[in-house]
Amino acid sequence: MLADNHVLYDLFVDSGLSDGWADTAALVVGVLVVLVASLLVARLGSRAARRSVQSLVERSTLPGSVARSTGRARTLAGVAASMVRAVVWSVAALLVLDQIGINLGPLIAGASIVGVALGFGAQSLVRDFLSGFFILAEDQYGVGDTITVTDVTGTVEEVNLRVTRLRGADGTVWFVPNGEIRKVGNQAKEWSKAIVDVLIPLAADVGAAIDAIHRVLTELADDTEWSESVLEDAEVLGVDSMGPDGTTVRVSVKTHPEARARVARDLRARIVARLRTDGVVPVPGLPHTPQD
Repeated sequence: MLADNHVLYDLFVDSGLSDGWADTAALVVGVLVVLVASLLVARLGSRAARRSVQSLVERSTLPGSVARSTGRARTLAGVAASMVRAVVWSVAALLVLDQIGINLGPLIAGASIVGVALGFGAQSLVRDFLSGFFILAEDQYGVGDTITVTDVTGTVEEVNLRVTRLRGADGTVWFVPNGEIRKVGNQAKEWSKAIVDVLIPLAADVGAAIDAIHRVLTELADDTEWSESVLEDAEVLGVDSMGPDGTTVRVSVKTHPEARARVARDLRARIVARLRTDGVVPVPGLPHTPQD
């Protein structure tokens, strides 16, 4: 008898079928049971995988990034559901082969040897995929973010389960396997800070320079052009360092991540103009006449 289900075989024999027909009927019913059960498990398992992944993404989603997390959750949920279906139907195929009487011992042994060989050769690939899955699930970074990975800084152009593609400031494209990413800095997460260091010459009045910078920050706060980019009022942190070239005063502005560089450049230009206008820093070619 090819089928291993003795209960079904006995039931069909008791119902009046011959041994051959009972054996065939038991085989068909056994295969159908495996297929139907596999279909139910695949659907329930893929649905559970989708919900689990979406729940993981929702828990790791930061305020204000819901829109971006929706597409990410959909992608990861699809991947997880596909993996569950692949595992279920692979097991189902083995069960069907066992039902029709094929000896699975040599097949499993051969598959185990091939699996071990592939496992040793694809360790880095598996690590890349697992790392990529959690990078996407936790929204560590996404397309358009400026990040620093080891010694590479650039804008993310593509991120998938295997590799992250970055474009540096000089146009160089870097491909970083996700499994090699141990530490990453994201400059585009929620908010950023524009840090401006102002070097005041030794001969200049530091107090007057700080007063001039405060006036610039007041002008910046009243400028409607920067009202959406600047999240909080800028502040003068004070003297950051002193050296043979002068005294460094540090200014900090909390901004939207994409506006950080533009705000910093504009703030530098405003501060330089104000220091020269107030006579704190001499204009080349003109006598230094500080104003009261």
